[in-house]
Amino acid sequence: MTSLRQFLALLCLASVSLSGPAVAQSGGKPAEPPKAAATEPAVKDKEGQKKIDEIAEATRTLTGPAGNPECVWLGRRVVNLLWRDDLDTAFRHLDLYDRFGCPGAHIQATFRCLVRQGNIDPKAQETLNGRVHACWLNPGLAPVAADAMPAPAATSGGTAKP
Repeated sequence: MTSLRQFLALLCLASVSLSGPAVAQSGGKPAEPPKAAATEPAVKDKEGQKKIDEIAEATRTLTGPAGNPECVWLGRRVVNLLWRDDLDTAFRHLDLYDRFGCPGAHIQATFRCLVRQGNIDPKAQETLNGRVHACWLNPGLAPVAADAMPAPAATSGGTAKP
């Protein structure tokens, strides 16, 4: 009989010691989901829908393989990576782009268009994506006027005056 009592006491002690940290961590209250997590799916859905709409627009606008969804998706990524000087990743994507039979000349024309548009604020990522998309749809897009772009800071040839 005493061994049964000892067994039950140990069983109770073990159950209390195992459940103690869980109750202490939660404070005895049920955990509430974070409020930011509730809004994240809506934001991701909007971004995903925007990408789908942009690819559909390119498919309608462009003729030939440059308008294929896989070419649009990979090509825009390649141009974006080239602009950001991530050449290793850009070339890996370019290999896939070529493997799908997408036109390499469209990458070149789009990147040329992007370069002709002038500098882009590196902190404004959406501006880069928008310009890449506009140039992908129309690589012959006219360059931005010089007065619309911010003037570069004046330098003295890299040397400071005393």
